[in-house]
Amino acid sequence: IQGEGGVNMAGQGFFEGLRARSDEKDLILIYDEVQVGLGRTGKLFAHHHTGVEPDAMALAKALANGLPVGALLATEDAARALGPGTHASTFGGGPVIMAAALAVLEELSAPGFLEGVNEVASHLTRGLDALAEESDLVIEHRGLGLIRGLELTVACAGAVEKMLEKGFLVNCTRDNVLRLLPPLIVTKGEVDLLLAALRETLREMADG
Repeated sequence: IQGEGGVNMAGQGFFEGLRARSDEKDLILIYDEVQVGLGRTGKLFAHHHTGVEPDAMALAKALANGLPVGALLATEDAARALGPGTHASTFGGGPVIMAAALAVLEELSAPGFLEGVNEVASHLTRGLDALAEESDLVIEHRGLGLIRGLELTVACAGAVEKMLEKGFLVNCTRDNVLRLLPPLIVTKGEVDLLLAALRETLREMADG
């Protein structure tokens, strides 16, 4: 899923083609799961929706719940290409941050946690689908889990400002895609408040 590009979804055939091409040319297939990994899509990693495994995977941001961290996971074969000193970080591996990362992984792996994410995400999906049907300003609603995009017929910078006034942080990508990335612990009640604010914002923008 392209995050900064406007919450664009890649099809199953795209991943299968990447894997086949990488195997054919003896290339390392690397996935960037910085924004979409660690539960964001309702599974631990976004590529779990495809069944197509990478050779290496980049993680950051959510891994330590806001503390500065990054990680590269690799298969044993891919890791052989990384000799001592070729993959390092000045601040990597600090004990406080690693403790935070472990706590995050324990929470994500706790029984029922991802099920809860999916339940709330389904609630959000239904609400955004309804908004897309109601508003002439919405071209399309797309996304997976708790990464969602509303493509508008107009620039969405104004919507970001209006939502902030209503107490909600959203952002605008690709000029006209309103991107929603609620925390994984968001509740259905909070989603309802978000949807109400979005509905009001779209109505205000349509009225000019």
